[in-house]
Amino acid sequence: MNAIQNKQIAIVGGGPGGLTLARLLHLKGAAVKVYERDVNKDVRVQGATLDLHDDSGLKALREAGLIEAFKENYRPGADRMSILDKHANVLYNDNTSTENGTFGDAYFRPEIDRGPLRKIMLESLEPNTVVWDSYFISMKSVNNKWQLEFKNGSTATADIVIASDGANSKIRPYITSIKPFYVGLTAIEATVYDAEIKAPQINKLLKGGKLFVLSDAKTLVVSAKGDGSLQFYPAFKADENWINDSGIDFTSNEHLADWFKKEYAGWNAIWLELFENAEPNFIPRPQYCMPLDQTWESLPNLTMLGDAAHLMPPYAGEGVNMAMLDALELCNCLTDPSFNNTQDAIAAYEKQMRSRASEVAKETLEQTAVMHSDDGLKDMLKMFEEWITP
Repeated sequence: MNAIQNKQIAIVGGGPGGLTLARLLHLKGAAVKVYERDVNKDVRVQGATLDLHDDSGLKALREAGLIEAFKENYRPGADRMSILDKHANVLYNDNTSTENGTFGDAYFRPEIDRGPLRKIMLESLEPNTVVWDSYFISMKSVNNKWQLEFKNGSTATADIVIASDGANSKIRPYITSIKPFYVGLTAIEATVYDAEIKAPQINKLLKGGKLFVLSDAKTLVVSAKGDGSLQFYPAFKADENWINDSGIDFTSNEHLADWFKKEYAGWNAIWLELFENAEPNFIPRPQYCMPLDQTWESLPNLTMLGDAAHLMPPYAGEGVNMAMLDALELCNCLTDPSFNNTQDAIAAYEKQMRSRASEVAKETLEQTAVMHSDDGLKDMLKMFEEWITP
């Protein structure tokens, strides 16, 4: 008998980590509900494409029995990457793409859009597993169970709650008071739909893949998506309160274009194609990271995974992979019969999760600093040249 026998599990947050965990727990016969704040499954999924790694994201999908569905939905060639300078000169092309990749190769990192990945996972779950329109407000302990309250007035009861509610987790404070620190960098997320028509010059450079533009201790990352849109993220050093102090109207293309011309002075006018034609809903994203030495006392009926547990900047491509590996390791611990109770199982999971996340966060912070340094372009080119040189 495992520690979760006859227990009701609530996963708060229906991102890749939460849905992976729900699928894995279902396969083990556990009773699971996922509470997701989106109104329904058809809400447009934001964010750039995801590259899954063999030892984490893809490993979790194999364990979940979803690797074949993934193979049918990933985007061969979406991992093609170019490194450019601010003048739009292409200085490096990654010609090794997943069109020729092999599943099982440690260096094979196939890309998939967030929407199709979520669809695969949702369709793998038992009917009514996901409770939509469940914006978490608070919870309290009642008779050794958690009673959860949601914005729409509904409530739910669970024996175990797992926070998968992302960077601004509302459940994390029930576990620890440790907060993330600002890394000195802010990014802005935006989308251009119908990129072939609205941003033809950038679309031609993209060729269905990704662009990394580095100069002047700043970056601009652009990713093509399978629906013909592109996602882009300028990132730059700024004070933590830059969003409020900037005076920018983030619903105005004109404001953002003017800001870019000033902040990225000397950059080729080709990049304005992005700011002038993006959907007028720019999302500023100050970058935070959890302390590398964080620790807390494990609880018997509450834990967390993904960004809620170990938020870090996105510049090493580890976020979704870490969350999905968290899900796999947590499921394995909760269903391991060698653990006598849920507290021991959760403690074992959290110990290995924190250790792994600390190492990855350290590497991520180093990579982030390199990319946004004065020598960022030179250092990144050197790194990729070393990777491809035998």
